[in-house]
Amino acid sequence: MKAGRRQRLVAKGWAAGSAYEFLELTDAEAALVELKLALADALRRARAARGMSQVALAERMRSSQSRVAKIEAGDPSVSLDLVVKALLAIGATPRDIGRALSKT
Repeated sequence: MKAGRRQRLVAKGWAAGSAYEFLELTDAEAALVELKLALADALRRARAARGMSQVALAERMRSSQSRVAKIEAGDPSVSLDLVVKALLAIGATPRDIGRALSKT
């Protein structure tokens, strides 16, 4: 949020903060969310770059298209190991995964 808008909202009595503050996440919890979202974004970009559909990736993973959609959306029900499994199934290397994580 832009600083001017934030100041106007606070002046009118609104509370302004981050989603992490609103959810009262610890630093570790916030870092985990950021890591998971970075990996989900890397998966989505890698799949699109390869011209692969969610259905095709799901078949490689022996899963469903809806599960792949949840992985790419960063759904909280998706475990971190499932995100990594999807990346590996699409052909990402450990180095690719490390690069995605270093962007957080």
